[in-house]
Amino acid sequence: MKNFFILAIVLFLFSCKSENRNKIPVYAWESGPGNKSDTELLSEFKDLKEKGIDGLMYSAGHSAETNQRVAKLAKEAGLEYHAWIPTLMQAREGLLDTSLYAVNGLGQSAWSNPAYVGYYKFLCPNRDEVYSFLENLYEKVADIPEVDGVHLDYIRFPDVILARGLWEKYGLVMDREYPQFDYCYCEKCVADFEKKSGINILEVEEPSHVDEWKQFRYDLITNLVNRLAEMVHSKDKLITAAVFPGPNSVAKKIVRQEWDKWNIDAFYPMNYNDFYLEDTEWVGEVSREAFEATGGKVPVYSGLFICPAPERKTAEPDPENHGLVPSEIADAIIQSVSNGAAGICLFTPSRMTEEGWEEFRKAVFR
Repeated sequence: MKNFFILAIVLFLFSCKSENRNKIPVYAWESGPGNKSDTELLSEFKDLKEKGIDGLMYSAGHSAETNQRVAKLAKEAGLEYHAWIPTLMQAREGLLDTSLYAVNGLGQSAWSNPAYVGYYKFLCPNRDEVYSFLENLYEKVADIPEVDGVHLDYIRFPDVILARGLWEKYGLVMDREYPQFDYCYCEKCVADFEKKSGINILEVEEPSHVDEWKQFRYDLITNLVNRLAEMVHSKDKLITAAVFPGPNSVAKKIVRQEWDKWNIDAFYPMNYNDFYLEDTEWVGEVSREAFEATGGKVPVYSGLFICPAPERKTAEPDPENHGLVPSEIADAIIQSVSNGAAGICLFTPSRMTEEGWEEFRKAVFR
């Protein structure tokens, strides 16, 4: 009887180790800390760890002190901590000179005439002052010992074409590139492009037909990312980014992200199928595309958008309150990893229901 009991314990411990060894890596986008105490945050982080989260892409603002505080607690809970800080979208008053913001095809500044929503105030990636601001911002965070890396977001131009599922929300039909959503036509971008190509883009009737102009703007984003990557790597820290799906099918076309050329440590494509009026099979398709685009050399974590109130999804008019319902979560995870994703990233754990966590466990602990 004693031997049987010991054998049972050994088998149980072995199964636990096997389960952890076969577990799919899981990250999560999360924001805070708000007014939460250290005790509350630590409890929250430990709960996420127990549920199967391995690391956080955590939005704690620009403050190095706040990021250090939260990072320490995340590390205590056994989680990786990546400081999630927007890159080119900076909407805070007085943060930067307004002349540094991108300009659309109508000559309107993203500061004074932002596209779609009031906070869509994007900086021009072709300005040295912008790079200096971002270098200083990320360097301070990368210097924090408890921070594992920095996570870039909004590292792009505004959407020249919105995802199909958002057209109705904004009352738009985006069947082509319209000038009011097309960036950047500031004096520096126009002059630099003409010097490089011999083309004055302001004299072109349909700029969207000029491939060199598209490539010029892909390269502006790529060059900015790679300069930041060099700085972050010099600190012996990781640099990752939230990107649009693709890169070829979506990211390049609608936000000018040619991200397979970025020298970073991991990609987190936001494979939010509902935004594109697609199902979980599409999540697998874009995961395969990402794997092939990177040659499998850089990990890609499939970003999954969770529905916060599954019972109300069909009646919810705003697609940004849609997302994966519990019955879709396991399939979205399996579609992602079976098509080359190194793991997944949830947006966000706070949107998960208990039923969603149950379906999550079925797919993640394999």
